[in-house]
Amino acid sequence: MKKVLLLSILGVVLVFFACNASKKIPDMVGADVSVASKKTKNIILMIGDGMGLTQITAGMYMNNNKTVFEEFKHIGLLKTYSSDKLVTDSAAGATAYACGIKTYNGAIGVNPDTTSIQTILESAEEAGLETGMVATSVITHATPASFAAHQPNRKMYEEIAEDFLDVPMEVLIGGGRLHFESRDDERNLVDSLRARGYEILDTITEASAVMDKFVVFTAASQPVKVREGRTYLPKAAKVAVERLSRSKKGFFLMVEGSQIDWGGHANDSDYIITEMHDFDKTIQGVLDFVKADGETLLLITADHETGGYAINPGSVMNDTIVGAFTSDYHTAVMVPIFAYGPGAENFTGIYENTDVYQKMMDALGLKRTE
Repeated sequence: MKKVLLLSILGVVLVFFACNASKKIPDMVGADVSVASKKTKNIILMIGDGMGLTQITAGMYMNNNKTVFEEFKHIGLLKTYSSDKLVTDSAAGATAYACGIKTYNGAIGVNPDTTSIQTILESAEEAGLETGMVATSVITHATPASFAAHQPNRKMYEEIAEDFLDVPMEVLIGGGRLHFESRDDERNLVDSLRARGYEILDTITEASAVMDKFVVFTAASQPVKVREGRTYLPKAAKVAVERLSRSKKGFFLMVEGSQIDWGGHANDSDYIITEMHDFDKTIQGVLDFVKADGETLLLITADHETGGYAINPGSVMNDTIVGAFTSDYHTAVMVPIFAYGPGAENFTGIYENTDVYQKMMDALGLKRTE
């Protein structure tokens, strides 16, 4: 009888372990919360414009061999070509993320025949989520513009600014006030924004998470470089996240480190590295929120690489980067994507940049309406 009882107990124990063998051990505090069963409520997409692996590496080697990217365990590579060129520009690259389509260089939220395509930001707003954008360029620049505007040419800054009036974002931070206020058509779109309930601010210190909707114009034209005194990106990302996290349905936020690209165009290693350090610091602040929140998917990527940047012999850790460049324009090299949070496991591998859009839409349960 004792033997039968012992065998019965042993059987129950074996069944228990067999049934639970495939289950993931609960995440430890501070660990990546990427678990397929968790729901993605929010997405934060951070784009380092022109940021390839060398830009990340140079920033790391000039920061005591440390970078926030080391905390990401889910990493992929993206094919960046546009519909008309192997080497994309920022407009086509950002439209791929915003709309899920390959389009021509210079296109803002439109397909190759210039038909407007609803963006993920617009789909999110339509579904009741709250949204925002932050950039270290004019907010009407190619990357942010592609998420909220529809124009055949990226240089149509005043038309892009007007398109922003039709998308009820909660947070908008960047330069370019002149495209809203000092316009050829003499319209004052800043007044139009106020009429739509926005607080219009001149510095990030004026912004508060308790505000309903706000626009921070960080410069009349392009914001200055980090090495010329610009400091607002980490603070801007923080206040944007704090404000949008009040949303009960969830949020979508795009944050761009715009001037990494400009350092590549200038073939200036120091410019790249100082902008990378600013972006790295910004990512760290956002990642701290993501770890504590548990419902937010954080994605870090680039629209393309700029400069064909290399780190050459003679470089010294934390002292000197001897940089070399093959171009003062973009290159066609694949760019990395880093993912953290619920659903991060879906972003590994090698795939088209347009797939990022669909993966984000699926994660948020959104459908595009035409």
